[in-house]
Amino acid sequence: MPDRKPMIAGNWKMFKTVQEAVETATRLAEITASPSEAEVMIAPSFVQLHPVAQALAGSRVALGAQDMFWEKEGAYTGAVSASMLLSAGCAYVIVGHSERRQFFAETDETVNKKIRAALESDLKPVFCVGETESERDSNKTFSVLDKQVRIGLKNIVCDDLEKLVLAYEPVWAIGTGKTATSEQAQEVHAFLRKLIEEICGNSLAKSLRILYGGSVKPNNVEELMSISDVDGALVGGASLDAETFGKIVYY
Repeated sequence: MPDRKPMIAGNWKMFKTVQEAVETATRLAEITASPSEAEVMIAPSFVQLHPVAQALAGSRVALGAQDMFWEKEGAYTGAVSASMLLSAGCAYVIVGHSERRQFFAETDETVNKKIRAALESDLKPVFCVGETESERDSNKTFSVLDKQVRIGLKNIVCDDLEKLVLAYEPVWAIGTGKTATSEQAQEVHAFLRKLIEEICGNSLAKSLRILYGGSVKPNNVEELMSISDVDGALVGGASLDAETFGKIVYY
């Protein structure tokens, strides 16, 4: 893995009260106190960010948000800006997650706006792409990913993308218990790396971290992490329990 530090990220989605989130984060900070090969990040819900940041203070667990809006401020009821996330203690923000696309009308164009806004504010975007089961069955995986990446990164200076993390999350594997085979994951990750090379050149393509997301668990993470173009994992349900997530971190 040439100069790419692995990353294990946990997306807590719409789970946990503030108290539960703080308790889980506190325990996770304890569990991950000893060094590991991978960088660790968790993304709680908006209302949990600041107290979780306090619980993680001094630990090696980074904080991320699950989404953001692209405007700096204004009359956008319910929206959260990059500067708000930074002030709450975030270093990362997940952008374009399939559930945002499915339930909240996220498009490749709005994903692009969010990525640009995050980079301009020095937030590191975790840019999610992935195909549905019907798209895979129709042999559209690569055309779908090509469109998502090219539009998502449109008009962004390649030098800025050094701060970006790409995450491949096959929609058919999220929360279903299904996981891409090693061959499927490597095929897609290699395709994405080649695509980044076409857009921004070989140097960025070699250094860009590409995470796999889709029913990652302690019993399959080691195999996934052994794949040459897989640089980490975006973990959903298995990140909600500190002990379970810790086993994934120390794969």
